[in-house]
Amino acid sequence: MASQELSQLRTDIDGVLADFTKARSGALVDIGSELRPVAAAMTEFITDGGKRFRPIFAYLGYLGTGATPRQEILKACTALELVHVCALIHDDVMDGSDTRRNKPAIHKLFQALHDESSYQGNSERFGLASAILLGDLALVWADRLLVESGITREEFVNAQEVFSDMRDELMAGQYLDVLEGALATTSVERSLKVARFKSGKYSIERPLHFGAALAGKAEFNETYSKFGLPLGEAFQLRDDILGVFGDPKVTGKPAGDDIREGKRTVLIAVTMENSTSAERKVVTSALGNQSLSATEVEEIQGIIRSTGALSEVEKLITELTSEAIFTLQQSTVEGRIANVLEEMAIIATQRSV
Repeated sequence: MASQELSQLRTDIDGVLADFTKARSGALVDIGSELRPVAAAMTEFITDGGKRFRPIFAYLGYLGTGATPRQEILKACTALELVHVCALIHDDVMDGSDTRRNKPAIHKLFQALHDESSYQGNSERFGLASAILLGDLALVWADRLLVESGITREEFVNAQEVFSDMRDELMAGQYLDVLEGALATTSVERSLKVARFKSGKYSIERPLHFGAALAGKAEFNETYSKFGLPLGEAFQLRDDILGVFGDPKVTGKPAGDDIREGKRTVLIAVTMENSTSAERKVVTSALGNQSLSATEVEEIQGIIRSTGALSEVEKLITELTSEAIFTLQQSTVEGRIANVLEEMAIIATQRSV
């Protein structure tokens, strides 16, 4: 039953996004035909794919309090997906990623538009500027969808603090991620902090809090934190593994992309902690090397495996997920929704994309 409910929930969220994006894209084109590429890019990026984890957790957070299902609440929760869209577009700029979901990243898409249209100036700079603006637009649209969702004034006010905290923490986490690369740190503790704020909190804990706020049930926040924080960290640790070992056909990004981008993840920190001086030298020279070959990526993958780092991180994912599920099973979260949340926990930490 949980699987069917999740499938229907994703379908409903996709429908909200499709309707909203169609309306907003039309408004862009009304400003001027020059904005057609922007409208098209936003529409495709938002509606073509995506796991919808954040709106799903938010709506389940609302229902888990015993609240009654409402379309207005679903729309409000769907606004969190647009915050995620902003993060993805900007993340690709910061990381220098060329692809997203097996398609050109937004900055590369607009760089190509510049080249194909024989515009004046630097095409790379045009692409980067466009991506920054489209990411900002997604954040604006998140506010707009929340405002236009149809929730009551009281519900809107209740949700604002969590909505703001979520975005503050996301931006802080993104900066910490950039800073760790610049500092070239190899600290497991520091990498876990980045994982917590860059992805964990804003992917699971804060969406759950957002749902509880919409229900006017702040007393659920403690339970949702005890469930959401370890699960959020496990979620990001899985992402770190996929960033090195993921199948490009599934992840939509080249194998070893996190290594080329110089990501200072927990997986890399544990590898450096366990490796010999010779192995550390190889890994250090590979981190941030954009021209790293497939053979060189395989060499780094071999070091990560041989040092036991992959096994350690997999074990940590299992422990964190078990901790989250145990909390849920001991909680007062509505029983049917608790079962769905448990399934979401498995999906979030055992995924291949």
